Amino acid sequence: MTTLLPKTDYHSNNKGSGLSVSQPDIVFVCKHPAYFIAFSGGFGLSAKAPGTVGTLIAFPLFWVLDHYLDPIHLLLLIDIFFILGIWACGVTGKALGESDHGGIVWDETVAFLLVLYFTPAGWFWQLVAFFLFRLFDIIKPQPIRYYDQRLKNGFGVMFDDLIAAFFTLLCLSGWKAWVLL
Repeated sequence: MTTLLPKTDYHSNNKGSGLSVSQPDIVFVCKHPAYFIAFSGGFGLSAKAPGTVGTLIAFPLFWVLDHYLDPIHLLLLIDIFFILGIWACGVTGKALGESDHGGIVWDETVAFLLVLYFTPAGWFWQLVAFFLFRLFDIIKPQPIRYYDQRLKNGFGVMFDDLIAAFFTLLCLSGWKAWVLL
């Protein structure tokens, strides 16, 4: 019987920080709750643009949560997701032997949930927010680049995307204020 999943090479790395995984797959993601969270339920396994996929899944997640939760509880849940992400991304980074592996996309998911929370209602604003967030996350202007390069743990993985979210919201706020003049 053939499998559609790539073969994973689990072996001890030289740093003694746990397992090093050359090619994470769905088996790896399902081995530990932290891995499942860090890979946003497996969406981080996308062969093309996993960070963009991790950002995109924030849309349906936000729409569902926004429908069922009042604003204060939704913001509290996003905060809990951020704190949970510090743990999950840290544990997963150690297991992979790479603190910010490309498949770890929970940071994009949570940061973009926060962006959507503060973004004006309507698909136009949400699309603009998406493109701005991806732009800041990809080009990493200062101070995003500074923290991305220096903080090599779960907090660092989550924090640089939080700054990208802040830049996105700052641009949206300025644009909204200018448009409504």
